[in-house]
Amino acid sequence: MLPDQADLDRAVALLQAGELVAFPTETVYGLGADAANPAAVSKIFAAKGRPPDHPLIVHLACDGGLEQWARDVPNNAWELAEAFWPGPLTLILKRSDAVPDAVTGGQDSVGLRVPAHPLALALLRAYALAGGGVAGLCGVAAPSANRFGRISPTEAGHVRDELGAAVPLILDGGRCEVGIESTILDLTPGAGRPPRLLRPGRVTPEQIGSVIGVLPEIVPRRMNDGAPRASGSLAAHYAPATPMRLVTTARLPEVVASLRQTGRRCAVLCHVRFSDDVEAAHAWRRLPAEARGYGRSLYAALRELDQTAADLIVVQETPDTPAWAAVTDRLRRAATGSGGGSSTA
Repeated sequence: MLPDQADLDRAVALLQAGELVAFPTETVYGLGADAANPAAVSKIFAAKGRPPDHPLIVHLACDGGLEQWARDVPNNAWELAEAFWPGPLTLILKRSDAVPDAVTGGQDSVGLRVPAHPLALALLRAYALAGGGVAGLCGVAAPSANRFGRISPTEAGHVRDELGAAVPLILDGGRCEVGIESTILDLTPGAGRPPRLLRPGRVTPEQIGSVIGVLPEIVPRRMNDGAPRASGSLAAHYAPATPMRLVTTARLPEVVASLRQTGRRCAVLCHVRFSDDVEAAHAWRRLPAEARGYGRSLYAALRELDQTAADLIVVQETPDTPAWAAVTDRLRRAATGSGGGSSTA
């Protein structure tokens, strides 16, 4: 689903005027502003309720924009860009002097990526053709278009429901294909040290290793508390307002039955079929039993269950395999952020 030229022209004009535009990427919908304009970037933080020390990801029309935003770009960055851009991989690089502190949270690095969604690329290319933003820099800072810490939006309606009039224009590109945020890879550790995987996503460590010849170091979630190195890497994030708990497959029927016996309304998110008694919970949503399909529908399903007036969202644990790593990461952060419990029980 592509906008007409009038929508693109309006979006470009708004960005150049220092206003916000929400747009789809293949991962989630982003809340965009001219990344070279600190006043425009501040509107992102105000609309989201986002702490100012949390860095943003800058979206580019092509890898040719890397050297506008980063310095001392290592060879492995160019190799990864060639292999995975456009696509769901964010690279953390040393920032150039032109990058505002508002984008980086005051850090010496900046996150960059080229999204794969055709509407996002059309917008970014039109923005570049129009001269870009302040000082001719052509980048759009765009975290997920939702309130800070809450469920990321994967449809235009999610953005409207959550941010409303705070966003002058929402470009509707349908449901996001990937459905969870990009992989974030830190390439700043320096020579002789492997890059660091700050957030898992569709692009896996094994895929990264196949391109650059070394597997990235996996950063444990507990190391990402406090001022984060990258967007969306706090232990508590992506959370519904309803408390959410992860439970093992074996214990899910018992947990559901116990909640029903005490009169508590239980919403269940699972990926296998259970007995009719179990599936008679207050609300029920079953997603595909394979990681890509599950991830594509995860946030929409959590939003649906969050609106069912349940007392608790119970989520069946996901398989402990590399294919499910990104989904499991989001579920654990969501459970922690909701206050319902971050570990399986």
